[in-house]
Amino acid sequence: MKQLWYGGTIYTMVKENETVEAVLVEEDTILAVGAFSELSGKADELIDLQGAAMYPGFVDSHLHMIFQGQKLIRLDLTKASSAEEMLEMVKEAAKTTPADKWLFGEGWNENNFADKRIPTMEELDAIRKEPILLTRVCHHVVLGNSATLAAGGITDISESPAGGEIGRDASGKLNGLLYDRASEFVTNAIPREGEAYIDSLVDELNLAVDNMLSLGITGGHTEDMSYFGAFMNPLTAFRRVIGEKRHFRVNLLRHNAVFEEMMKADVQFDEPFIEPGAMKIFADGALGGSTAALSQPYADQPEQNGLFIQTDEQLEGLVKLARKYGEAVAVHIIGDAGAEQVLNAIEKYPVPEGKRDRLIHGCVLREDLVERMAQLPIVVDVQPAFVPSDFPWVIDRLGEERLEFAYPWKTLLDRGIMCAAGTDAPVEDINPLSSIYGAVERKKPYAEHDGYIPEQKISRFEAIRMYTVGSAQAINKEHERGLIKPGYAADFSVFDRDLFAGTSEDMLEAQTVKTVVAGQIVFERA
Repeated sequence: MKQLWYGGTIYTMVKENETVEAVLVEEDTILAVGAFSELSGKADELIDLQGAAMYPGFVDSHLHMIFQGQKLIRLDLTKASSAEEMLEMVKEAAKTTPADKWLFGEGWNENNFADKRIPTMEELDAIRKEPILLTRVCHHVVLGNSATLAAGGITDISESPAGGEIGRDASGKLNGLLYDRASEFVTNAIPREGEAYIDSLVDELNLAVDNMLSLGITGGHTEDMSYFGAFMNPLTAFRRVIGEKRHFRVNLLRHNAVFEEMMKADVQFDEPFIEPGAMKIFADGALGGSTAALSQPYADQPEQNGLFIQTDEQLEGLVKLARKYGEAVAVHIIGDAGAEQVLNAIEKYPVPEGKRDRLIHGCVLREDLVERMAQLPIVVDVQPAFVPSDFPWVIDRLGEERLEFAYPWKTLLDRGIMCAAGTDAPVEDINPLSSIYGAVERKKPYAEHDGYIPEQKISRFEAIRMYTVGSAQAINKEHERGLIKPGYAADFSVFDRDLFAGTSEDMLEAQTVKTVVAGQIVFERA
């Protein structure tokens, strides 16, 4: 069966402003592009876009899909504007949370509070004697009550682990905050086994996929293998949700904690819908919690440089392990010291031929680091929505002198460094249009200024290419995905308006009309 898509504005994304009248598809592949008059006679079915705009399928290059599904059903704290409002939201949720269940909340951000005050452990204890676990928006800090810390075996005499920190107040008492690897004490105590648990992961993953398809997202590079008990738990959920029965494309990054176990188990994937990805490593923390590793102290905390998750030797060992199995690495780096540590390791142990390492986030860099990056076969996974989320408070954290290379997407592209775009969902809004807006305008929608570090703005064409070509480059598939071109996958994102027309604010109003994966319409707006 050959389908001809026509009747709208079809952007190939090969060159800026390049459009075609029609696209001929057979099964899951684009056969030809060109004039409607030339191709219509070859089609068995005509699909009229009715004036809509069609693009290659948008792929989120970095997110956590099961966490995104959980965000859709858990207590959403992203709108809390004060510690008091946050506590009221938790108090309301506690009324409907069974006593034998943990109460989970997602997305609090004290930088949105006028006084920057974080609720105390004692305030949570007053709400509920059973565990409460509230995850900060960055997912690098959690806040728990006494029951949560007790479940993780944390006491007043507990020591912070390498790559993490147990929070304490001025008197040295526990305050309920756990930074980076310290949070594993409590997250490892959450019950995570059995068929009912896998069923819950399936439900959460279905929610995430439904959400993504409704926004025109045809796939995602997702990191979920090490947070939900044994790796077979999330892997089983992915197999039950995605495949021939339900077209969607996921590239599964494999956290270093489970990477070798998965390799030795010779795990089978369901390509081209479920694909094996690089080894995921965390080098440092996040700017929000002041745990991103910086080469110079934080401007607003002169005693603090952040933290490294791994020692230099540990990081090198992980890179060597990935190379042993012929794999690339995908490394979370926020601060410039974290970036330098990773570059040292991947320069020493080069990526195998035909693969690319991925540097995820790259929020704070330096001229010398960018020069080194330009010499390597890497892709930088950027999250443009970080800019409107993190500014203006990040200026105080970094100081004016570091802003030239803060969130420097334009600099990276101009130096010829490949960039892919994602959201780190559930950390940021998963809607790709919000990210594209963030890359182009570098401010919150409708804000009356020229954007934060406006010289780092990129064009809409560049931003959309990071969602299409860039995401394909990240997994070495730019020769078969990311463009509307003969021989490429028939993955399309179709919107009710031209994303290149009108203002950036107009673009934000666009609605997904259809989402197409491997030639199959998997979402259609009524």
